[in-house]
Amino acid sequence: MAFPHRLDAPELPDFSMLKRLARDQLIYLLEQLPGKKDLFIEADLMSPLDRIANVSILKQHEVDKLYKVENKPALSSNEQLCFLVRPRIKNMRYIANLVNADKLAGRIRKYKVILTPQKFYACEMVLEEEGIYGDVSCDEWAFSLLPLDVDLLSMELPEFFRDYFLEGDQRWINTVAQALHLLSTLYGPFPNCYGIGRCAKMSYDLWRKLEEEEDGETKGRRPEIGHIFLLDRDMDFVTALCSQVVYEGLVDDTFRIKCGSVDFGPEVTSSDKSLKVLLNAEDKVFNEIRNEHFSNVFGFLSQKARNLQAQYDRRRGMDIKQMKNFVSQELKGLKQEHRLLSLHIGACESIMKKKTKQDFQELIKTEHALLEGFNIRESTNYIEEHIDRQVSPIESLRLMCLLSITENGLIPKDYRSLKTQYLQSYGPEHLLTFSNLRRAGLLTEQAPGDTLTAVENKVSKLVTDKAAGKITDAFSSLAKRSNFRAISKKLNLIPRVDGEYDLKVPRDMAYVFSGAYVPLSCRIIEQVLERRGWQGLDEVVRLLNCSEFAFTDMAKEDKASSESLRLILVVFLGGCTFSEISALRFLGREKGYRFIFLTTAITNSARLMEAMSEVKA
Repeated sequence: MAFPHRLDAPELPDFSMLKRLARDQLIYLLEQLPGKKDLFIEADLMSPLDRIANVSILKQHEVDKLYKVENKPALSSNEQLCFLVRPRIKNMRYIANLVNADKLAGRIRKYKVILTPQKFYACEMVLEEEGIYGDVSCDEWAFSLLPLDVDLLSMELPEFFRDYFLEGDQRWINTVAQALHLLSTLYGPFPNCYGIGRCAKMSYDLWRKLEEEEDGETKGRRPEIGHIFLLDRDMDFVTALCSQVVYEGLVDDTFRIKCGSVDFGPEVTSSDKSLKVLLNAEDKVFNEIRNEHFSNVFGFLSQKARNLQAQYDRRRGMDIKQMKNFVSQELKGLKQEHRLLSLHIGACESIMKKKTKQDFQELIKTEHALLEGFNIRESTNYIEEHIDRQVSPIESLRLMCLLSITENGLIPKDYRSLKTQYLQSYGPEHLLTFSNLRRAGLLTEQAPGDTLTAVENKVSKLVTDKAAGKITDAFSSLAKRSNFRAISKKLNLIPRVDGEYDLKVPRDMAYVFSGAYVPLSCRIIEQVLERRGWQGLDEVVRLLNCSEFAFTDMAKEDKASSESLRLILVVFLGGCTFSEISALRFLGREKGYRFIFLTTAITNSARLMEAMSEVKA
């Protein structure tokens, strides 16, 4: 299919309906405890809840006081307690201790537990073991899709990455399938589905099962979204491990964007207090710079400041009537823009200060050398120096992982030397982290004779029939080789550039990494959409160790409008970075597509490393 050339972008579906649905369901659950009640909320649910139902909405439904679920005794005097928590064992124990303390004191109250996004049997088992199953009522709040922006939905499940890709825990797959089912009920059906990865395949199969059970709900409807693409995070760790250089990615790396908003400290606001700022398309200044390479942002902001000043200066020659119009219609907008402009200029200055201190240029140079496979010795020395100077345990770990994945595992001598230096520099408590990284295939050691062909020969000797694909994980860990170099060559991820790469007028998706590297995840999506499936990508799929987990499902396209076929929903299982979002937005603009993103959570290199770390910061 030839791409349409720079057509007007298709309209996005209105995702505010998801917020309304979640709010109505929560209110319905709260109303089941009529009268005044205190609400206990788990810390990491506070930000998402605030985006769905703020305090005033909760107060309208007779929520009296709000408490944080934490390790100290609750001092609530209310007769009705409601708990809004994630389905975790420790939360159940917390609730059990509270209820049992009341029983001991001879206090009778009503308790309601609301688990989100779903209720697990294990949680009810704990309540039963603790002897309070009959005293509390347990409900599920199926809130798994939070619209963070016009084109970005997040499940706000940061633990998905560790649970699935490290522990092999599959419980969240049902949550993903339910979320996809909800989307297809509201905006579906989706005529074309593509996916790659074990988790993607499992989520897809379960979602299809749910669709079959409720057959007929989306039959005969016209699809709003033409394509859906499911992708596992472990298909592409490299992109997530790189330093981000687009503005939104840098803000996330520097200040941490949490649930769509960021806390700018006094160094940004140039006052003595911090400010919480919502970063989305409604912030007109941010919307114009979010996908830009950082080197263009200052120029853009100063131009914007000059334009703003010119608009303010217009009032000098006005008569009374014009002045009245100016004050009533334009002034408020200009003031708002002025406020946002000074915030983003402050953020840029703060980022510059931090990056200059870290010697960011040198770091980026090393990353690019690793991606291209040049000067590996020099890069290894740089990483050693990074560890010895104790720059940051997370940063050093990230660079080691990048070296390991791009080099298909470290040679034993380097692995042992880097690991020893790391443990001596940052402390032996990091030992377990290395075991985790190895299990996840992020930091591995090449065993002698552990070339892939040797492994394949061993496997084929052992088993000659179809079961070869099902040999236990002992072999899957051997096969967790990244083959990054081969994939990079096949998909042309390192652009050949004559002369300087112009970051002001990007020519391809590589601009999100200063023109040095096209994100692998985005390239896969681009190629599959271009070919309408995996034909001709067999070698790439094999190198990704995903021969059994690449799938395509095309419906007869009789109902899909050409408008809907230019809308693509990309589902990242295990997290997605702002750089990937910027790269795909660029691709969309180039090819007349519009991408919508659904991710289990927003991630970046630091979050990835923290998820694997056994040493809590």
